[in-house]
Amino acid sequence: MKRIDSPSPNFDARDRAIDMIVLHYTGMPTGAEALARLRDEAAGVSAHYLVEEDGTVHALVAEEARAWHAGVSSWKGEGAINARSVGVEIVNPGHEWGYRAFPDAQIDAVVALLCDIRTRHGGVSPASVLGHSDIAPSRKEDPGELFPWSRLAAEGLAVGPYKGGPDATVPYAEALAALREIGYEAGDAAPGVPAPAAAVLAFQRRFCPASLGKGFDPLTKAALVWARDAMAEAAELHRP
Repeated sequence: MKRIDSPSPNFDARDRAIDMIVLHYTGMPTGAEALARLRDEAAGVSAHYLVEEDGTVHALVAEEARAWHAGVSSWKGEGAINARSVGVEIVNPGHEWGYRAFPDAQIDAVVALLCDIRTRHGGVSPASVLGHSDIAPSRKEDPGELFPWSRLAAEGLAVGPYKGGPDATVPYAEALAALREIGYEAGDAAPGVPAPAAAVLAFQRRFCPASLGKGFDPLTKAALVWARDAMAEAAELHRP
């Protein structure tokens, strides 16, 4: 893993222990533009790391400091995500600029980086390695449905995706409850929009991309019940 120190001025003091990693895509036309923005004091955004498509890792903010990457977000009803997380930006144009698959060299570097982070922060459970869309479903889509969560799961670094079949017998109420139990914010939304719609999309991007945009279809319902249990088990196994 090639690492370059590329300091960003955009950080402040951290006031709690790290127990979460948040993965983003950069969502800009080029990696160079994304790197420049993350180091621009006027932009007021940053992350701890940026991973180029060739696997080069830029270290932007020291892990003991709080980087500004999560924005307005929450997980399991708790905000202040920046205070408890390490933010990793992964170079990809994103849905606005030509979303594409993540190269193997890049994901190899992400895996190595996450393993490295966890050697220093044992409180990070696989259930607490999340995407930006998981913690901010009404605002964000990244790292998106093409991100290979299965590779991270194979390495014991994250949970997902669901590999089973559909189950039409799961009641709507149970599926919605599972969505919230996993950690997604599924509260009230804009008038005329089903309250959990954004959270369901975020869940599908992460756990069952084959059902993306299909609402609470039988595959999504089955995936929700499975993910609820899998995330709880991963968290419990990691508990001190």
